Amino acid sequence: MLEKSDVAENAIECLHNEQYDRAYNLQNFNYQNLLFTGGREKESLSGEWRFTLDLHDTGLRQKWFLLEKRDPESRCDPYDYDPFAGGTITVPSCWQMVNDKWFYYEGSAWYTREIENMIQNPDERIFLRIGAANYDCKIFINHQFIGNHYGGSTPFCADLTDYLKQGSNTLMLCVNNNRTTDRLPLRNNDWFNYGGLYREVELIRTPKTYIRDLFVYLVPDGNYNRIAVRIAVEGESTTVDFTLAEAGVHLTLPIVDGYAETSFVTDIELWSPEQPKRYHVTASAGRDWVHDYVGFRQVDVVGTDIRLNGQSLYLRGVNCHEDDLLLGKMTTEEDIRRRFRDAKELNCNYLRLAHYPHHEMVARIADEVGLLLWEEIPNYWAIDFNNPATQRDAHNQLMELIVRDRNRASVIIWSVGNENADTDERLQFMTMLIKAAREADPSRLISAACLVNHAKMKIEDRLAEHLDIIGLNEYYGWYEEHFDDLIELGKNSSPTKPVVITETGAEGVLSPHAPKTGPFSERYMADVYRKQTAYLPKLDYVRGFTPWLLYDYRSERRQNPFQQGFNCKGLITADKRIRKEAFYILRDFYQQIKEGSLS
Repeated sequence: MLEKSDVAENAIECLHNEQYDRAYNLQNFNYQNLLFTGGREKESLSGEWRFTLDLHDTGLRQKWFLLEKRDPESRCDPYDYDPFAGGTITVPSCWQMVNDKWFYYEGSAWYTREIENMIQNPDERIFLRIGAANYDCKIFINHQFIGNHYGGSTPFCADLTDYLKQGSNTLMLCVNNNRTTDRLPLRNNDWFNYGGLYREVELIRTPKTYIRDLFVYLVPDGNYNRIAVRIAVEGESTTVDFTLAEAGVHLTLPIVDGYAETSFVTDIELWSPEQPKRYHVTASAGRDWVHDYVGFRQVDVVGTDIRLNGQSLYLRGVNCHEDDLLLGKMTTEEDIRRRFRDAKELNCNYLRLAHYPHHEMVARIADEVGLLLWEEIPNYWAIDFNNPATQRDAHNQLMELIVRDRNRASVIIWSVGNENADTDERLQFMTMLIKAAREADPSRLISAACLVNHAKMKIEDRLAEHLDIIGLNEYYGWYEEHFDDLIELGKNSSPTKPVVITETGAEGVLSPHAPKTGPFSERYMADVYRKQTAYLPKLDYVRGFTPWLLYDYRSERRQNPFQQGFNCKGLITADKRIRKEAFYILRDFYQQIKEGSLS
């Protein structure tokens, strides 16, 4: 048996050691080594990979990554998996959407492929970049474990340079999507737990000295003309060149302790949804060169008002999950652009990307088409706020999201959580995240989706003191039975900061067997929207509305005869085509807000 071989060391280690995973959980691929990719050539590793599910983590116990390529007839021992032969899967994809038998599978899966003729220049580094893998991804190259990444929705990079050889190289990835008590989100959530390498996998070559990060933003001082630049450089260069050519800016900056920083005043056209102006910026150090297209805008809060470039802003929005009937959590540019077209048909000027980082193309396209974004991490419901492992995971996911998207003008809000009970542990946990976000990015607002205090019928959360915007999830007319309580909530609350209704709505099912009236009927859902939109104008401190949500989506917990595994609060059905009656009610309400015709 393989358990007796030199590969697995011995049967005790292979069969009985339940700490087998500890040596493979370094979490050393994180925000600190995330590589800036703007302008870089990428070698796609999309396509067919060899694949197998691993229900019992046999691959880690038996050390499948040590197996050599060998003719089956020449092997001496039986073996449970051949990394060099067998079934395949297309990357990127969610394994649930590939095989019906894998639909509810949660656990590990192994991906294997060869990459050829790697080293092209002695003065180069080669990085593996994975757009997202849900949830824990362990990387093995040429039979050696080099590290892992936690977090199901953010990108990560691994420097492969020192592990590669000329000719054929074996790359193995072990991806695990188990829900555990030390991860974000925890075991209990309300969206489908897809698994696999579901975003792009690529190789990126850089010189030995390379630009790791480029952050460019408008300083939020009310003058609308000061640009700040922060560039991180790895290697031996002593200077870095920065240009904003359209504004006539060409700078050579000294590098101190790996960073070059400056700010300067220049005349610029501000980015807005109506005029999404972007500027081409570049940076170069030695042989390395990167670029980006950056919009400059200022978002801030004055009393209970949100302002964009000094002008009052009402956020006309809708929530959206990253979910597709055929692709699962995998997404495409076409799907993102359809999402934005549907939002603009609703007269939206913003979307809340729930409840995890969506594909990085979303913010780039939003910059282009002029839509504002709320982005958040899956700090959702009840998590283990006291656990240092959970704190580490949350902090890293937040930082990876910020580092990835902080050049995107469309992103105006970082959210640090959703519907967490107001406890001392949660307050300490969330204020830690807020502090980290502010230090990493001073150009955006911070929020979280909070709960109503139903005992006092009041908007009340200790976290609000630390937020710029109070996000409020309320489901009057649905989970909260008495809609008139919303009126009492408004009378009892006098927030000094803007409030955005981050969730509200009702389920309306479109099917031959759906009820015609009452809960889960399209008519009932429409009535809830009528009542919500009639009452909202009376609350002057509410500066945004974000119903739940744009499309119906998969959720395992939703299993009544009408839902059948879907949350049906979408304004559009899961096929992303059929509009429900509530869609048009919201569209007309937003049109009135745009025109300023609401009393």
